[in-house]
Amino acid sequence: MTCQLFAVCFDASQPLRLARFWSGILGWEMVDDPHDGVTLLPSDDTGFRIRFHPIQEGKAGQNRMHFDLTSRSLEDQQQTVARALGLGGRHIDIGQLPEEGHVVLADPEGNEFCVIEPGNNFLADCGFIGALACDGSQEVGYFWSETLGWPLVWDQDQETAIRSPHGGPKITWGGPPLMPRTGKDRVHFDLAPPVDGDQQAEVDRLLSLGATRMDTGQGEVSRVAMADPDGNEFCVLTPR
Repeated sequence: MTCQLFAVCFDASQPLRLARFWSGILGWEMVDDPHDGVTLLPSDDTGFRIRFHPIQEGKAGQNRMHFDLTSRSLEDQQQTVARALGLGGRHIDIGQLPEEGHVVLADPEGNEFCVIEPGNNFLADCGFIGALACDGSQEVGYFWSETLGWPLVWDQDQETAIRSPHGGPKITWGGPPLMPRTGKDRVHFDLAPPVDGDQQAEVDRLLSLGATRMDTGQGEVSRVAMADPDGNEFCVLTPR
């Protein structure tokens, strides 16, 4: 049995504002988070929720993961962009070329995301969230495939991608060169141990796959902070 990708978590200066933005983009229901913050519940086959946790520090540097949103047509792409701008998003330049068809935006706290042009074959059978695109090595793609039990659907030129057997978004890693680190990750995964599983047993399994434990300075808490082989932070929750 493997653990489940329970949530993608954003650190946020204003969690409610950010949750409202993404709820407006995705059409997902917004609920209170029992661990402080706000949660969005998926209304499609995405398979994980999105959580927003309060944090005092501002964003520094580009995130190492972002959402790629799909489009059915050019008009659909334009409507998604207009909706994002109307909710408080903005255009940003991260070095994309003028001839590239995707539109790069940031949410109200500067978290990057892309609205992909129609006709993208790689995301053709995915939903509105087509992918969670990550900066990372081939090794880390293999790590997450083993961690989640999701098969590799792409492994070429040191680029990797995995996808749940049940469908939903792909998770992709672009290979080298890797981005420099600029402090604590503002976006990370929350993992849930298998049903009736043991948190410590799952932590031990992840350590054997190449993860490391992190000291967050919080003492005994309900989640175990870890990092994958590339140093990306994630948490293992207590069994539900």
